Amino acid sequence: MTGTDGVIVWDFDGTLAHRPGLWRGCLTEILDAHRPGHGIRPDDLLPYLRRGFPWDSPDIAHPELSDPDDWWESLQPLLESAYRGVGLDDRDARRFARLVRALYTDPTCSWALFPDTIPVLTGLAARGWGHAILSNHVPELPTIVAGLGLDALVELTVTSAAIGYEKPNPAAFEHVLRECGRPGRVWMIGDNPVADIEGAEGLGIPAILVRAGSGAKRWARDLHGAAAIIERGPR
Repeated sequence: MTGTDGVIVWDFDGTLAHRPGLWRGCLTEILDAHRPGHGIRPDDLLPYLRRGFPWDSPDIAHPELSDPDDWWESLQPLLESAYRGVGLDDRDARRFARLVRALYTDPTCSWALFPDTIPVLTGLAARGWGHAILSNHVPELPTIVAGLGLDALVELTVTSAAIGYEKPNPAAFEHVLRECGRPGRVWMIGDNPVADIEGAEGLGIPAILVRAGSGAKRWARDLHGAAAIIERGPR
């Protein structure tokens, strides 16, 4: 990265931004639009979405799914199965599952930045830090990031769907380090103690767990706390 003293690699979902209800919320929103009064709650869908996403098997590389259409096609059976699990027939399950991509990737529909995201990233940039995102996410993550106005602060956005590796797979971290020019100083910040924290520290990258339960070597309640840890330096 140009003009920076070091790079902070951020997780996206749950760290910089959030979508209430995540996948189950999205599937329910589609039902709200097309089947008013359906009576299905987001949590009713949860048992059918616990496993089956690429990031549920981070040890398995999937470069063959780097094309966005192929990635979404591979997810279609899981989404259809979730709809069938809550009582939809095959026809509606297929039809509604096809609508998930457009809604989930629309940054104007439910995605929102946490209140501390812009202030903290702006402050760290003013102190010479560059920002990159490394997230287990959908192919359209760069579009979501741009739609939320983060592209003015984040120079690089890497989604696992595009590179074929999910955190904590070391190849995911190696990819972002290579794209950043292997900076001399680097931090990882995220809300997942395994994917973000253990994955980064396994490669010697100091990491900070945020917004999640404590227990990591470095933990902060919010991004302001993470910035304070960075300013003190790795210990």
